[in-house]
Amino acid sequence: MAATVAGIIFSNLHDNNIPELTRVRTMASVPFGCRYRFIDFALSNMVNSGITNVNVITHNNYHSLMDHVGSGKDWDLARRSGGLKILPPFSTVSSKDSKLFTTRLEALCSISDVIDSMSEELVVMSDCDSICNINLQQMISEHISSGADMTFAVKKVNLTVEKAHCEAIVRTDENDCILEVVDQPENIKGEQDVMINISVVKKEVLSAMVHAARNKHYSSLYTDIINKAVNIKKFRVFRYDGFYADVTSMTDYYECNMSILEKSNRDALFGIKGRPILTKVRNSAPAKYIEGSKVVNSMIADGCIIEGTVENSMLFRGVKVGKGTVVKNCILFQDVYTGNDVFLNCVIADKNVKITDNVMLSGHRTVPFYIEKGRVIKDR
Repeated sequence: MAATVAGIIFSNLHDNNIPELTRVRTMASVPFGCRYRFIDFALSNMVNSGITNVNVITHNNYHSLMDHVGSGKDWDLARRSGGLKILPPFSTVSSKDSKLFTTRLEALCSISDVIDSMSEELVVMSDCDSICNINLQQMISEHISSGADMTFAVKKVNLTVEKAHCEAIVRTDENDCILEVVDQPENIKGEQDVMINISVVKKEVLSAMVHAARNKHYSSLYTDIINKAVNIKKFRVFRYDGFYADVTSMTDYYECNMSILEKSNRDALFGIKGRPILTKVRNSAPAKYIEGSKVVNSMIADGCIIEGTVENSMLFRGVKVGKGTVVKNCILFQDVYTGNDVFLNCVIADKNVKITDNVMLSGHRTVPFYIEKGRVIKDR
């Protein structure tokens, strides 16, 4: 008989990585890939693997997240039993000095009652910004057959010293058992096994970890729990070799979006048979291309109206590109309006931005120019 599995998604843990975009939304609801939100990937990975009891831990700014996921029906999670549950923020301790969680372990401590009440044998945990299409069924199967207490998904990545400092690096033995997790290392570079923040754990093991953390005031899952128990518990890795986007900065966010303009990356993320990436369905009109418009190597969502030129860019729903306007290497969020004879290069425009006629704006691939939500840019 197959093991029963519940899911936990962390919606806010890495908000500080891209504060420009998370000022008005959770990391989970950050737009990505022309029509998706970050949480779509975690939800789809779970649903595609038969997980139908999914709990999303929130912290703040989760109105847009609730608007996006709704009852969960677009992921077939609108169910009387199980389904999708949004867990509002809880304090990590019950006293006058209580505070909202800041780490993964504190987030789990804040929902200890929910974890204790789960009837499932296993729990899959995922960050909302793990942008990948992973076969969780295979990961769960390997976890069960190995007899591990907890299994972590890792990907081999070639890192710079700066990039490694944003990651958790895993050291393993010849049997893929974890020897040590080095969180945010200072002087590591080259090819490393990097945590992609997806894990499978026995429910009773998770419950015991959380209660130990609460009693001992632990805050770090890797430092305080995993590293201290590697000789007591069996922690293993599952090696994932598919597409993975790791967003640790605004530059990363820009590059990850641009990377899926390449067909091979797009197919690796969205084209896997039997594992679709699901999102909120909207009944919008198809994109409209006016005579004289030109679109090259771009992703255009429904509801867009294109009169000018769009090259190497990503346009979300309802974007209007005016006559004589050139949009190159840009990411334009939902309902962005550009007037006539506008020039944009390496620009990220948030929702409902309006750029009037004759404006010229340019950033660089390493420093994209960001326009905050609802702003109006005029040519003086």
